[in-house]
Amino acid sequence: MKPLRPLTPRASLVATALAVAALTTVLALTVSRGGYFDDPAGLFGWYLLCWALFTVALLALRRVRSRHAVVLVVAGAVAVTVTGLLGPPRTSTDSYRYAWDGRVQAAGISPYDHTPQDPALVPLRDPWLFPTGPACGGPDLAPLPAADGTSRCTRINRPAVHTIYPPVAEVYFLAVDRLSPAGARHEPLQTGAALVSLGVAAVLLLILRRRGDDPRKAAYWAWCPAVPLEAVNNVHIDVLGVLLAVAGLGLVASRSLSRRAGGGLLIGAAVATKLMPAVVLPGALSGVRRVRDAAAVVLPAAAFVALVYLPYVLLSHGSVLGYLGGYVEEEGYDDPSAGSRYGLLRLLLPDAWAFPVLVAVVAAVALYVMRRGDPRRPWSGALLVTGWSFVLLTPGYSWYALLLIALVALDGRWEWLGIPLAGAAVYVLAPALGYHPAVTDLAYGSAAALVLVMHRIRRRSDPPGAAGPAPVPPAGVARAPR
Repeated sequence: MKPLRPLTPRASLVATALAVAALTTVLALTVSRGGYFDDPAGLFGWYLLCWALFTVALLALRRVRSRHAVVLVVAGAVAVTVTGLLGPPRTSTDSYRYAWDGRVQAAGISPYDHTPQDPALVPLRDPWLFPTGPACGGPDLAPLPAADGTSRCTRINRPAVHTIYPPVAEVYFLAVDRLSPAGARHEPLQTGAALVSLGVAAVLLLILRRRGDDPRKAAYWAWCPAVPLEAVNNVHIDVLGVLLAVAGLGLVASRSLSRRAGGGLLIGAAVATKLMPAVVLPGALSGVRRVRDAAAVVLPAAAFVALVYLPYVLLSHGSVLGYLGGYVEEEGYDDPSAGSRYGLLRLLLPDAWAFPVLVAVVAAVALYVMRRGDPRRPWSGALLVTGWSFVLLTPGYSWYALLLIALVALDGRWEWLGIPLAGAAVYVLAPALGYHPAVTDLAYGSAAALVLVMHRIRRRSDPPGAAGPAPVPPAGVARAPR
């Protein structure tokens, strides 16, 4: 048999468009069907189908001509993102806390002072966030104490604890509440998340084009199934932190001290949105040799975090850290013998060693990035630190990896996308399987193996003396003829 001829650029354009259309269709069906509580295995099957079509679309994009690629990436981003708006949040209740925090602030009350079940806030309750009677039968509803014997509940998870979200997130919740029409429920938050997600795609394209890099890499974010599912449908505030962090890294890549300071401010804003973007700071300091260059990033970031917390500190009667300490304890980050955290480390080491070894390894990766990283590509170092932090922490929440997906889109090392897929597997399947550690070990172990294999392949294929990743992605989005 004669070997099959590779697709022409025109055929690749058609194939890519069809793959994105198929991905959009399956995402729409996934968002519409639910299944987190009654059929988690079936739901994860739909997730896998989405990721398979995502892979096909990326492969087809490789041979699309450059002048068509950007239009295709943007059109696909809009289509994929909109699917997250087709239903209420399906696998997370975090957005209800967002809506409540916005409402509390609009009433002139600090969100850090009262828990959602506090009787002092009863006048702010409505039947959407606080159902009563027969409406309290859903598996995603938390019961509330009621002195009159009436069945009362709330859609807000952990209603007995204070909010955990930092000030920039709280300002965003307030802004959405003020701009929302009465009775809009979850829709304004989803619309805002969709706009922020598209903003991330736009910033990625801008950074890539200004650097003469391949704009196809933006498809790693723009078409990734995790974006409409976690950032848009489930409305996780992490996406705002991603936008700020990516924009900040884009400015930090400049040699101008003023731009680097602006990048530091944006990274500080990202940290004051969800804390996790702090992991990009070592990348922002990649290859820095002078104290003033480091200070131009670190000082504005620290100053922004301090200043944005100050008004809430002055206006609040309680701690502005909220439930942060309780959350760390609840999730098992302070006790390696509990839960599924540090899963891969616990396979190799005694439980008591897991946390110290994690700190040592992440610190070593961060130091390596700061010493040997490319200051023109701070996202490459940020991806290393973020990626290995995920591998060692093995978090059970899939939306945490939104930041990593955006860093992959800037850097091009597609193998790290195994991490968000592993997070989705753990989040969807682990509850149904009794949180058996084998789920975490298999999911994150496979993702880590893919990263290590691809690293070895890249080392063998790099020419002698090559340093750092190539500016053009090696797979999935390679340059095509113009």
